[in-house]
Amino acid sequence: MSLAAHLEELGRPLVEEQLKHPTVLGIARGDLDEAVFRSWLEQDYLFLHDYVRVFSRLAWQAPSAHLGDLVDLAHATFHDELDLHRSLSAEFGADLDGARKGPACAAYTAFLLDSAADYGDGLAALYPCMWGYSTLGARLTEDPPAEPRYRRWVDTYADPGFAGLTRRIAQMIDESGADPARAERLFLDGMRHELAFWDVPL
Repeated sequence: MSLAAHLEELGRPLVEEQLKHPTVLGIARGDLDEAVFRSWLEQDYLFLHDYVRVFSRLAWQAPSAHLGDLVDLAHATFHDELDLHRSLSAEFGADLDGARKGPACAAYTAFLLDSAADYGDGLAALYPCMWGYSTLGARLTEDPPAEPRYRRWVDTYADPGFAGLTRRIAQMIDESGADPARAERLFLDGMRHELAFWDVPL
């Protein structure tokens, strides 16, 4: 079993916990309180700016075979994913420019930026976000919410293109020479941060 596949096996119970979280359940049903989603949007908007910085920091260290992928991921996150947040923010009344990081967002971004000091560590630490959202998207699209704004959110992460990017990160982990024990620890720490992130500040 490849390292990335092993990490996914370890992470599946924490994905199941995310699927049971009230915020995720509300998105799945399409009846999540707008104030909760608005807060999540603001926090994730701030998170994604640092996620772009993580990709950029890793690109500086990357072997040539991975460099283009990380540059593309940084670009896609900054433009495509943040554009979705800007679009949804108008519909939910989110204040993206005035938002401040809550404790979960601050802890998660600090963890990712610290982990990105080492190439293999950084890939293992960021994989929970890519793989977790791809998995959530695939599961939620099996019975998607009727509410169109939440459906658009689900469709973004259920998109085959996003799944393809996730698979590419998995390949890069396997090719990175990451220390398996460190990768396990960082991946599971990242998965716990993902779960905590759903407890949005109100």
